[in-house]
Amino acid sequence: MHGCNCSYISIFGLTTHEAFEGPMSANSSYSKNLFVANLQSVSLEKLVRSKLEVLFFQHEKETIEIKGLYDAVIEQVEKPLIELALKAYKGNQVKTALMLGINRNTLKKKMHHYKIRAKESSPSKSN
Repeated sequence: MHGCNCSYISIFGLTTHEAFEGPMSANSSYSKNLFVANLQSVSLEKLVRSKLEVLFFQHEKETIEIKGLYDAVIEQVEKPLIELALKAYKGNQVKTALMLGINRNTLKKKMHHYKIRAKESSPSKSN
């Protein structure tokens, strides 16, 4: 915002302005987007932690009610992980499962659960 090369992201549906220097305080300023000075240097763990701190802060202030948080967090991380891994291996489920460290049958179950379709091959170009 102040002359920096900044990125804005939104995760888990709710958003905040956070610099990831420590736990959120009650005085943290809120915006409609999660502010990250250098997204590439911020770990996924810090992103998730920051977002969860916002949710717990809002829950503590009774602005939201949290139900099923564990499943929601897992789904929000697992679905794009599987989608991107499948894309990286062009839909090859055996290679994708190996990369993810899970059994191919487990991958297929998760794909079914999240309604993810693997592209078997790239569409051929017609002249």
